[in-house]
Amino acid sequence: MANPKEVAGRAAAEHVETGMVVGLGTGSTVYFTLLRLAERIRAERLSITGVPTSRDTEEKARGLGIPLSELAAHERIDLTIDGADEIDPRFDMIKGGGGALLREKVVAAMSRKEIIVVGKEKVVGQLGSTFPLPVEVVPFAEPHVARVLRRLGAEPTLRRAPGGAVFVTDNHNHILDARFPSGIASARGLQSELDGTPGVVACGLFVGLADKLIIGHEDGSTDVRDRQPPREV
Repeated sequence: MANPKEVAGRAAAEHVETGMVVGLGTGSTVYFTLLRLAERIRAERLSITGVPTSRDTEEKARGLGIPLSELAAHERIDLTIDGADEIDPRFDMIKGGGGALLREKVVAAMSRKEIIVVGKEKVVGQLGSTFPLPVEVVPFAEPHVARVLRRLGAEPTLRRAPGGAVFVTDNHNHILDARFPSGIASARGLQSELDGTPGVVACGLFVGLADKLIIGHEDGSTDVRDRQPPREV
């Protein structure tokens, strides 16, 4: 029985071509993409430049020998490969379970194309049905943003690290995980509302940023879906 994350992550790496600037997402599924890219660099002399979306990904990529550069060195990114905590039929997503939502969103917005890699359990009919929405906030504004989330029908919880301390992002912010008991009716509307809330650095709704979805299955197969209609880049 195959690991669906590994199946999807490795399959996405085959879409990378020599000369590309590649956004490297964060999470357990993308780790398998990194492994496959490292194999291709060694075996095929694949020449790429990676732009990591987190310190964790940066450390893993460097350890595997994947060449990296800073975001500031590039006006555009050719292809980004990332995971998702949920993705719906419109290719709208919830991301940020790993705490890298801000950097992931910046890199996605700069990308000509984004491939999302998931297991089938991440594909949902309505966002918010299985996973809370991460909202990255400036620590000072955390009480205010929590009140706004409650008014919007959510149940916010301050994220904590495994040892019990408050979780701190790579950008030195906190995360409120907002659970919507009835799901999220309008991802675009909620994203707009939260983006306009003072103190919110980024919300984990990724609307209109995914182009291709690769779903891994336990039998080793993949289900590849393209966004329809394609987004303008």
